[in-house]
Amino acid sequence: MVKVTYVAADGTRTTVDAAPGSNVMQTALDNDVDGIVGECGGAMMCATCHCYVDDDWTEKTGERHDGEDDMLDCAADEVKETSRLSCQIKLTEDMDGLIVHLPEEQA
Repeated sequence: MVKVTYVAADGTRTTVDAAPGSNVMQTALDNDVDGIVGECGGAMMCATCHCYVDDDWTEKTGERHDGEDDMLDCAADEVKETSRLSCQIKLTEDMDGLIVHLPEEQA
């Protein structure tokens, strides 16, 4: 299992276990983490799973996938250098301890 910590805009931290191969968005939805909506179900057709990857983890999560920048233009909250669509972050064993920060607004 891989531990993922979601940090809400108010600083509240929620840490959950995830299976390698799952993604950050689905893991949040499966564990009722507030702050991730995932309206399109992970099809990269919305930006309601926007997150900010913690600076210490950006190298392990990799760069944005093709089309991700276009969808982030639709994000309800500020897009930063560490912004990602959480549906596009596939979890691996190397990501155990991953921390993502959630924006104030998603939709």
